[in-house]
Amino acid sequence: MEESSKRSEQRKEMEKERKKGEKKRRKEEEEEEEEILIFNHKSAEKEKEDEDLSDSEDSVFSGLEDSGSDSEDDDDDDEDLKVDQNLSQQVKKEEDVQSSLKKKDEEEEVKRDEYEHDSSDEEDIRNTVGNIPMEWYKDFPHIGYDLDGKKIYKPIRNKDELDDFLDKMENPDYWRTVQDKQTGSDVVLSDEQVELVKRLQRGQFGDVNFNEYQPQVEFFTQEVMLHPVTNRPADKRSFIPSLLEKDKVSKLVHAIKMGWIKPRRDSRDDSRGRYYDLWASEDTSNLARHRMHLPAPKIPLPGHHESYNPPPEYLFTDEERALWEQQDPVDRKFPFVPRSFSSLRLVPAFPRFIHERFERCLDLYLCPRQRKMRVNVNPEDLIPKLPKPKDLQPFPTTQSLVYRGHSGLVRSISVSPSGQWLASGSDDGSVRFWEICSSRCLKTVQVGGAVKSVAWNPNPSVCLLAVALDSAVLILSPALADRQVVLSSDRLLSAPQEAEPIEGDGLVNWSDTEGEELNQGIRLKIQHPKAVQQVAWHTKGDYLASVMPDHSSHLQVLIHQVSRRRSQNPFRKNKGLVQSVSFHPIRPYFFVATQRSVRIYNLVKQDLTKKLHANSKWISSMAVHPGGDHVICGSYDCKLSWFDLDLSTKPYRMLRHHRKAVRSVAYHRLYPLFASAADDGSIIVCHGTVYNDLLQNPLIVPVKVLRGHVITHELGVLDVTFHPTQPWIFSSGADATIRLFT
Repeated sequence: MEESSKRSEQRKEMEKERKKGEKKRRKEEEEEEEEILIFNHKSAEKEKEDEDLSDSEDSVFSGLEDSGSDSEDDDDDDEDLKVDQNLSQQVKKEEDVQSSLKKKDEEEEVKRDEYEHDSSDEEDIRNTVGNIPMEWYKDFPHIGYDLDGKKIYKPIRNKDELDDFLDKMENPDYWRTVQDKQTGSDVVLSDEQVELVKRLQRGQFGDVNFNEYQPQVEFFTQEVMLHPVTNRPADKRSFIPSLLEKDKVSKLVHAIKMGWIKPRRDSRDDSRGRYYDLWASEDTSNLARHRMHLPAPKIPLPGHHESYNPPPEYLFTDEERALWEQQDPVDRKFPFVPRSFSSLRLVPAFPRFIHERFERCLDLYLCPRQRKMRVNVNPEDLIPKLPKPKDLQPFPTTQSLVYRGHSGLVRSISVSPSGQWLASGSDDGSVRFWEICSSRCLKTVQVGGAVKSVAWNPNPSVCLLAVALDSAVLILSPALADRQVVLSSDRLLSAPQEAEPIEGDGLVNWSDTEGEELNQGIRLKIQHPKAVQQVAWHTKGDYLASVMPDHSSHLQVLIHQVSRRRSQNPFRKNKGLVQSVSFHPIRPYFFVATQRSVRIYNLVKQDLTKKLHANSKWISSMAVHPGGDHVICGSYDCKLSWFDLDLSTKPYRMLRHHRKAVRSVAYHRLYPLFASAADDGSIIVCHGTVYNDLLQNPLIVPVKVLRGHVITHELGVLDVTFHPTQPWIFSSGADATIRLFT
């Protein structure tokens, strides 16, 4: 590379020296020519003056005086001869110099390429677009049109920045290469052209030999002439269109019209032989079957309600207008309110005009118009074959009893394991114990706060009730069972507290009650750092879980052991806002329901076993099947999700039977029943058979919708639970009542 660059530099220096020598030689020759011309010019002027003088002298002294002696005349003749000989020699020398210069120029022109410095405008324009601004075709693939009206395409320039950079590095002529906008090709500038550009940039004349200070040639004198140089009048043909051209053009036009003259056809255009009609031989009846195009639907014609002065029955009343404003724009019958005007000139501009036109354009653009082949299917075949509800009995069908006595919202209810007693907690600050068969309130305990949750201990050998209110959990012993059960309950509560502290003990305070609280049956008080929303017992009846929903803390779930009076926090990290918890009925699993998912933890291995995605916005409640392999979740977006733990982490079935938020869900311990309660005041009882065969999916059939609760403050049924042994269901509502359906 270095050797090649050195050679190229040497060549350039040699060319420069040669050009300098040629320029010097030419300059000297031009100076000699100028001197010869000036000398000739001066000598010619001298002769002219002499002639003028001789003429004038002859005219003045012609007849008056002798011109001189004979000897003087001879001398004058000799001088004239010498001058003539000198002039002829000078003319010969001048002719010889000019002929030699002409020969040299001709030899140089022969050596040089005749098209090397061709700069005439007509020759240089290689396309026929004319002298137009090239910016017109900046965004088009072509650069103009030829004589036949066909596009002249730009040359393909597929060089990217990398190619341009490599060309810049490797090509020594890159700096002098410019693009011709007229032709689109790259042109390498010569040394003379580069020098010309530099001279123009410096503000000098383009021609090197141009003398800007040369003397002015006076073509016209200051003396006014009496007569014009030529007084010939202008020809008539100079301002009349040529009749010959007109005749020739008319003949050409007639020949083109008759088809005698045809425009040149491009030899590359062989489309006549290449393309042909593929469907020319097809039958038209077959083509008709495949014409799937449908015309765009027309806008319906305006009716009376769109008139500027409609009949009075088409105008909205105040109630109709309020209803129209409350509705969604999609559900409205008309997109505007009919109005009445006395005259057409009082009608204002329609405010939704542009929006309506835009929607119409969207409909035309986005609406898929295609003829669909209709499938003739019996609608009954699409409905799954489900058993009749009367074949799935028993299930609750009618309202049997109403338990009245609370004065506030009954948020939670729980049935004793024996099925004889019912406990309820209300916002009026009381916990009531009812006899199920007679609906009689046996006992009322005032706890001094709104009760959020009550849960009866599932162990039949003890009689204890857990109550959640504010930031405390109370353990009540109602003493409603026989003596042996009451004694075993007291033994469980009076066990001594262990000395060693456990994680969570510092946050929870266990205390025995005294005085009035003890007389009412409140035996233990577990003070929590935050408000408790739910309590849930383990199946064996010794462990109790409490839920304290809080976004900012990992202290949301605590597990208490009643016999040893100790508490622990099972989670170190915040996994979301906890809504509900439940123990597995058989295995050592713990279910935690957050807003969007349900996490299943193994309490023995202390790790996450499974995460269920509910596909709902906010989970409200959760229940675990007595077999332990199925879970149902209710949510505030009116959905009920059934999970099969052996099948998938996504819902096996999504039920959308309710029209408002689902507040509570429950399974029956013995019968294949589950229920959901919602704010629409209804309880939907479903039959859910679970098979031992893993290949057979659960059978889910809605069997009954139970109604009876009155919707109060937009709240309906708040809690629902089944009887432990009978196909009965209890529900509590915002109307301060508890209802039994059997």
